[in-house]
Amino acid sequence: MDYYLGIALAQLGRLIEAQAAFEAGHRLDPPDSRFLVELAGIAFKQKKYALAIHLLRKALRGAPSDNYANDFLGTTYFVEGNLDAALKYWNRVAKPEIDQVSADPVPHLSPALLDHAFAFSPAAQLTLPQLLDSETRVRALGIFPQFHFDLDARADGNFTVIFRSREIDGFGSSRLEALLLFFQGIPFQDVNPGYYNFRSEAGNLTSMLRWDAQKRRFTANFSGPFERSAKSRWQITADLRNENWAIRNGSSGPAPILARFNMRDEKEAFDLASFGSERFRWSVGAEVSHRNFRSVEPGTAPAPLAGPYLTAPMLVAGYGLKQHSQVMSTPWQFPERRFTVNATAASDAGRLWSRPSDSYEKLTGSIGWRWLPQIKGDDYETMQRLYAGHTFGQVPLDELFILGLERDNDLPLRAHIGTRNGRKGSAPLGRNYLLENWESNKNIYGNGIVRVQIGPFFDVGRIADPGTALGSHQWLFDTGGQVKLSVLGVGLVFSYGKDLRTGNNAFYVTSLP
Repeated sequence: MDYYLGIALAQLGRLIEAQAAFEAGHRLDPPDSRFLVELAGIAFKQKKYALAIHLLRKALRGAPSDNYANDFLGTTYFVEGNLDAALKYWNRVAKPEIDQVSADPVPHLSPALLDHAFAFSPAAQLTLPQLLDSETRVRALGIFPQFHFDLDARADGNFTVIFRSREIDGFGSSRLEALLLFFQGIPFQDVNPGYYNFRSEAGNLTSMLRWDAQKRRFTANFSGPFERSAKSRWQITADLRNENWAIRNGSSGPAPILARFNMRDEKEAFDLASFGSERFRWSVGAEVSHRNFRSVEPGTAPAPLAGPYLTAPMLVAGYGLKQHSQVMSTPWQFPERRFTVNATAASDAGRLWSRPSDSYEKLTGSIGWRWLPQIKGDDYETMQRLYAGHTFGQVPLDELFILGLERDNDLPLRAHIGTRNGRKGSAPLGRNYLLENWESNKNIYGNGIVRVQIGPFFDVGRIADPGTALGSHQWLFDTGGQVKLSVLGVGLVFSYGKDLRTGNNAFYVTSLP
């Protein structure tokens, strides 16, 4: 009787009284999910979408095959702008049906290649795995720094998928973007010439020229779709370096030079990567290198760290060949919670043609999560990642791991700066490491062109190098905050970090990844 009374009152628009009737019925018969679904309907009419979602999820725990509740929950997530979660529940009732696919604005990319990047097609159901796979392939093209998929409901109950994007074409889609891309590294004494979407086939040429007297570098890579397929890409890379290193125990304060050298390094590589699925991706490649070390002062550590900082096997000159392989996976996704877990594992096996010849292997892996607590948007984005690396054999010095902030390094320990007076070597380095990064970002300002984020971070790391005096010799703990400023996706990260062991402060500016 409470159920029928609530239905009648809701039909008359007397929502408060209807809610009271449904709540009374739910108290009398908690397992009956109908009351929760009707209460969700009242919350939906009152535009209390978060409450409607909570009630529907609770109802589905008792009746997971309820088609109406699944459809209703999918619709509520769709109204709230969470397309991933909407598809999860719509797919349970064989929805949504796609009538056509369009793009707004229409990109310069070849229509055939763009169509191949979409894992879905018209006149068929759109599933959540298809959407995620499509996002992975579009991102891998390297010419869409911003994009998303929209669903436009049609009168017949079907939907139109609209691909909305900002495309980089040629030197840039506008004069401002071209200037930002070229001069984004000016604060760090480098420029970044590049050309994107060559012949409308997603062929991209990117490069970096650094004239810093202590760490000169030139890199260039050209990439494109393999066999004109958006599922895989090839890449050719050249990397030339001439760097002066000074090994120290810190980037500030009394930290004398412990060892020093000059390194010249030339590398050429070819890689092939597969982006067919969001759940599993892989890449393989090979690299030819030549390295030379000059003006070497190996240094010797005093007790209790007695031993050299640099050993002869680290400084072997000559040619080398390295094979690289990597797998990337997204094992868990919870779209209604906007929580994603992803992992990577990589192996680098190399051989040096020195006298005598040496071989080595590097194994690395990481696992991390990303959480967007708001039902839409990325405000208060929070993420954490754990990294580990281990080496075997005689590893050349330029293949050692570095924990710290350095523009050529991807293992940030954000109160340890990797350079001092322009020379690398002030951050902990070694053969084996563990690292944890945590951060949260709050949106302060954004207008579609300019964006500002601010938030705290916390890092923990340790690195070791058995047989030498290198490494951290203890766990390191860094905390602080950072500000991210971007214009058209190109920007800078301003960070302040504090080493909780020594109390040292570190201010650093780097390019936005």
